[in-house]
Amino acid sequence: YHDSPCFPKELIEAFVRQANIPGILGDCHASGTEILKTLGEEHIQTGKPIVYTSADSVFQIAAHEKYFGLERLYELCDIARELVDDYRIGRVIARPFIGESANSFKRTENRRDLATPPFAETLLDKVKNSGKQVYAIGKISDIFAGLGVTKKVKAGNNNAGFMELLRSIEQAQSGDLVFANLNDFDSLYGHRRDVIGYAQALESFDQRLPEVIEKLQPGDLAIIAADHGCDPTWPGSDHTREHIPVLAFGPEVRGVSIGARQSFADIGQTVASHLGVGRLSHGTSFLTQIKNPKGV
Repeated sequence: YHDSPCFPKELIEAFVRQANIPGILGDCHASGTEILKTLGEEHIQTGKPIVYTSADSVFQIAAHEKYFGLERLYELCDIARELVDDYRIGRVIARPFIGESANSFKRTENRRDLATPPFAETLLDKVKNSGKQVYAIGKISDIFAGLGVTKKVKAGNNNAGFMELLRSIEQAQSGDLVFANLNDFDSLYGHRRDVIGYAQALESFDQRLPEVIEKLQPGDLAIIAADHGCDPTWPGSDHTREHIPVLAFGPEVRGVSIGARQSFADIGQTVASHLGVGRLSHGTSFLTQIKNPKGV
């Protein structure tokens, strides 16, 4: 928790004025759980929302679901979303929490991300424009500002996300894209530096992965990746930015190494090539490296 202004004065003044609130708390770079311990009780007493950022380009607003109100928090996020574009801030994030004191405050699953719309056509857009379905599970629709999504599927935790993933795979037709985000790895264990929790979540996911494999049909391609590095053994609570794993599998995928890639965009380019929706503006496909022409 760093006690220094992180946002331009004129941005905060406009936010306070348009939101009709008595002011804000925070205006700093902080861990999302630690700032609740520091400012949560004052927030309840004053009615001032907690506004903070992280190493990412985000404008995060934390407020108590009971004493401030969840819908009111969402309204504040909508106001902030209209204000931050001039500053090229990537996301406004609602961070609702519950509890009665610093020792019991806990963030809930009612988080909401309001993202800057993508600056160019994405893989999701291309799939949707080709007449196919895009199943966006968990945070995916929020991250892409709803663009390119045909089916938005909510999921509050890893287990719910996995169940929705299985259902979407069953529903999807040839050429559709199923895109799921299992956020607990990041929010509950990676950022919180919970090594044991992270390991248990990985083991749980690994045990259930055969359920996905069993549902894959000939011609299907599945890819597991992370959106950024979040090493739970590292100090601090921000992203660690180490390399991420990329695992591709399916009935016609052969076991080879694709090596260290130059860009995260290679994943999107590979999926675009697999689905035949045309090239994306960035990335190099590794489809020819992994595809087994004999399908065995």
